[in-house]
Amino acid sequence: MRKSIYTYAILLAMPVVAMLTSCEPRGLKEDDVFVQEGSLDEILKAENPEGYKIYSLNEFLDTYMTEKGNFASDTCPYRDRSYDSKHDLYMFTVDTLPTKGSGIYIRGRVTTDDYAGNFYKAMVIQQIVNGEQQNLRISVDLGSAGGMYQIGQEILIRCNGLAVGRYANQPQLCVPSYNNNIYAMNASQKVGWAPGRIESSVFQRVTRMIGTPDVNKLQYDTLTLSQLYAEIPLVAVPDAAGMDKIRKADGRLVVIKGVWFTGEFDNNGTLAKCDTLHPDSSSNANVFAPTTNNVGYPQSRVISDGTNKLMCSNSEYSKFAYYYLPGADRHGVTECPNWRGSVTGILGWYEDKASDLADGKQKGYEWSVTPRGIPGIGVADVNMKNDLGESWVPKEFDPKDY
Repeated sequence: MRKSIYTYAILLAMPVVAMLTSCEPRGLKEDDVFVQEGSLDEILKAENPEGYKIYSLNEFLDTYMTEKGNFASDTCPYRDRSYDSKHDLYMFTVDTLPTKGSGIYIRGRVTTDDYAGNFYKAMVIQQIVNGEQQNLRISVDLGSAGGMYQIGQEILIRCNGLAVGRYANQPQLCVPSYNNNIYAMNASQKVGWAPGRIESSVFQRVTRMIGTPDVNKLQYDTLTLSQLYAEIPLVAVPDAAGMDKIRKADGRLVVIKGVWFTGEFDNNGTLAKCDTLHPDSSSNANVFAPTTNNVGYPQSRVISDGTNKLMCSNSEYSKFAYYYLPGADRHGVTECPNWRGSVTGILGWYEDKASDLADGKQKGYEWSVTPRGIPGIGVADVNMKNDLGESWVPKEFDPKDY
């Protein structure tokens, strides 16, 4: 009797098991996530009956990014400090891209990683054209973007309906955003239109991943500071050609060799020595990025080769913000020159005050390199050794030593 009951129960359960099995989602395969190069043309022709074009990154900027942009008006302008009327140059612009018509595409390989926090809701892509880098920043409202679009991943973006613009002179793919933060530092100068972040769902919809991530295909330009400044102007030439050269150098993936941290920071256009105060209270502390009291501007610490200097730019919200500079400790920065090596990262030229161009107030501190991490936190982009050949081991500020 008991055996027949068991048999009956099994027979009843079989349709349920079959039903549950049939509802189980199919596991993702590589082709579901990554598009192969050979199938791109067929896919793009199918979704663009009016045709399409894949632009190189510099060609994209030349075609769609104008000096003034097309989004501002007399009643709704860009921020006040954006415009250099003497040279007719704009630091903040937005140019909207056509929504309809033929497809507008760009492609490039992701060079950034947001794990360490220096590229929050932002990424940079790289394209190699005739052996040289072309790069573009992308502003996207996507937390942990590096988890989906990993470093070394090549992506293809349909740009129709988006915008291209400049934030503090740095070109980027974006959407228009109006800032009316009355609590910002110098708020009256900062109200107005500027590039904003692309909504995450929109970005994911218009972006395809080509192949799988391959960090070995990234190109790093390894240079001394002397070599770098032989290729780019230390101080901007305030005309169309000079600014174009600067804008197209932005986002470049570089390795700056033969340098050390001087223990200085950029204090509004002059260099000053870092102090040993608590980084929660002093924005001048001898760590990578102490507090800005939530103002949020990038903190700059100086690297040098003994003759030339370059800013190392970091966010106060990065995971290594309160780590001492190589050679620095609770006693100060006197040991910093004894730790020498290289700093790798994204090259940038940040200028949000156009009057500095008009008045000739530049001192060459607009250029910076932004590392993607330090040893043990993200990409190990800061590599230093002392005279004994010992590698720098990062050490975090300890309040107990303060």
